[in-house]
Amino acid sequence: MDIIRRDNITYEEFIEEHYKPGIPLVFTKAARVWKANGLFTPDWFRENYPDRKTDVRGTTYTMKQVMDMVEASTEDKPAPYPMIFDIPSTIPELMPLLDPLDLNYASPNWLRNKMFNIGKWGGAIEMFVGGPGGRFPYMHIDYYHLNAWITQLYGEKRFTVFPRGQEEMLYPRPDDPWRSELNIFEPDYEKYPKYKDATPIHFVVGPGETLFIPFGTWHSAYSLTPTISVAFDTLNNKNHKEFMKDVWTFKSRDSKAKAIAMYSYAWVATQLSKMTDKSTVK
Repeated sequence: MDIIRRDNITYEEFIEEHYKPGIPLVFTKAARVWKANGLFTPDWFRENYPDRKTDVRGTTYTMKQVMDMVEASTEDKPAPYPMIFDIPSTIPELMPLLDPLDLNYASPNWLRNKMFNIGKWGGAIEMFVGGPGGRFPYMHIDYYHLNAWITQLYGEKRFTVFPRGQEEMLYPRPDDPWRSELNIFEPDYEKYPKYKDATPIHFVVGPGETLFIPFGTWHSAYSLTPTISVAFDTLNNKNHKEFMKDVWTFKSRDSKAKAIAMYSYAWVATQLSKMTDKSTVK
């Protein structure tokens, strides 16, 4: 089974053929609407934003250090992955280069409602940087059952996704069912025998291409070269029910009182978003 790649698709076709049925898709030309397309390189970031900082596993690095690390990365000695910059808070100058953020496909997105600026709801706009051998530390589905949009702007990354309905073969963690217990890059079939029956889809996403990962889709990634990508999530009426379930589950880990408060807040935010959502996504 191969990933579907489309270079010319209408918004209506995307909604009916991919979003509603939950089928991943690589847009080969959607990023053409961004000024960032073809602009982002390690040298460009070293020249323009060398001192911007991010925290990676408890260590703070500058942009220059990050770009140096990923270009020196090898499969045997990979740089830490992922190294993430929150764009609005650390490099806000990039936002005009990512307009329109929805790429004319990723709408409606209720996470753009200002109410979701309070708290961590998965509405970040992030730049992921990696080097050869860098792999996402675990296979997962996105928290809050959000849809993921990943645009590769420099280098190549190999993704793995799994068709929906294969959870039993992917061994979700009992304490964190959004993460898998197994390492898909070096699977232990004796410990996880059901994985033999799973059907992973492997594919490469290159510069200028955008990957749409529907909510509830298990996935992971591996950097083949130095890579720079921009990722964001979306929420609307289609994944609202699952989103609210996750809000309750996550906040209940702290306390029931917090769960009630945050669930109520999220419910109001989504209802207000729904009132201004004139789309036909149901």
